Amino acid sequence: MNSLVWFRNDLRVADNTSLYKAATHDRTLAVYCFDPRHFSVSQFGFMKTGRYRARFLLESVEELVQGLKEKNITLLVYLDKPEHVIPQLVKDHSIDFIYLQAEWTSEEVHVLEKVKEKLTDKTKLVESCDHFLFHPEDIPFKSFDHLPDVFTFFRRKCEKHVRVRATLPEIPKKSLENLLDIITTPPSLQQLGFPSFEKHPKSAFPFKGGEKQALLRLKDYFWNTKHIASYKKTRNGLVGTEYSSKFSAWLANGCITPRTIYAELMEFETQETKNQDTYWLFFELVWRDFFKYVSIKHKNNIFKLGGILERDYTWKASKELMDQWINGKTPKPFVNANMIELKETGFMSNRGRQNVASYWTKELQQDWRIGASYFESMLIDYDVHSNWCNWMYLSGVGNDPRDRKFNIERQAENYDPQGTYQKLWLNDL
Repeated sequence: MNSLVWFRNDLRVADNTSLYKAATHDRTLAVYCFDPRHFSVSQFGFMKTGRYRARFLLESVEELVQGLKEKNITLLVYLDKPEHVIPQLVKDHSIDFIYLQAEWTSEEVHVLEKVKEKLTDKTKLVESCDHFLFHPEDIPFKSFDHLPDVFTFFRRKCEKHVRVRATLPEIPKKSLENLLDIITTPPSLQQLGFPSFEKHPKSAFPFKGGEKQALLRLKDYFWNTKHIASYKKTRNGLVGTEYSSKFSAWLANGCITPRTIYAELMEFETQETKNQDTYWLFFELVWRDFFKYVSIKHKNNIFKLGGILERDYTWKASKELMDQWINGKTPKPFVNANMIELKETGFMSNRGRQNVASYWTKELQQDWRIGASYFESMLIDYDVHSNWCNWMYLSGVGNDPRDRKFNIERQAENYDPQGTYQKLWLNDL
């Protein structure tokens, strides 16, 4: 029996159910497609994957090539649509099983259907769900339709009734004969449509993509610096690499699983300390899960103007205001500093994201989907569920029953009292 692992947002060797199952077959092959559609322009005028995300993704795929090679598994990399590549690989290599991570948002489903159209019944597709902390088969709700729309209800019930699954054993090394004599190379940044660039020296996210990089960060944040022990106290910081875990980009690309982080967290709490700070990282991983389940339950409504609440607000779309917001030219210095950081580095703190989204939607009353689409293009750690559901939440069309509006000046006083962050990004202007 021959197997093919179709990598998407699960760019790692360890704790990968698809790879774990595929490696049990006689021959195992892997593929990753840089889909040109991911580098096209969205309906709101932004390139879907901007240069920061693109480089992190390239680094992650390059590491995956090497990681799989160490297991004597070939990863074939193409700059092409999966429906063009995968059926041909199935034919050329007599593939019996295709293993892949489950995805359910519309664009990913569309691509999968395109691939299926060109396959015969002889090839079986097997999906897995490694991107969750609480596996879908374990959550204590009758069905996805019965999932609560309020986070606290979801969290309390899952905490009480669900045990996080253990990480998978390391896969055995395949025989040398498993390696193909076909060699492909990931495209360059230029081939994806971007010039080369240097990372900004002030960036709070100077990290590289890839599984090994994710595990190094995990080790450093937990064991070398022990910053996890003060996470809740520092997580609303704005300056530097250490105020938060920065795991989000590796999680978004599947370079590491939430299970792996959770297992390390339990080890840290056993060996070092267990407190509100360590719990809060778990809390944030549950938030991440929650938004994935929101997107499963509400499907394409997370992309619609009325959101999951189907609220009929009067939204505007001013090109002038959008340019001011993107370029940090608004009357709000705190908003400007955050937007300039995003533009220059591809990253912004959680506190910053909440404030700039609130300003865009609540004060300027601009179409929230424009902001979400811009973030999709720019953020290194873009995750479809977290991004769109957070924007809904902050715009009053999502899961926040309070429909809050941030007081930007008060937020700046609370979280940047000396103006350190604002000076960092505004002084060069």
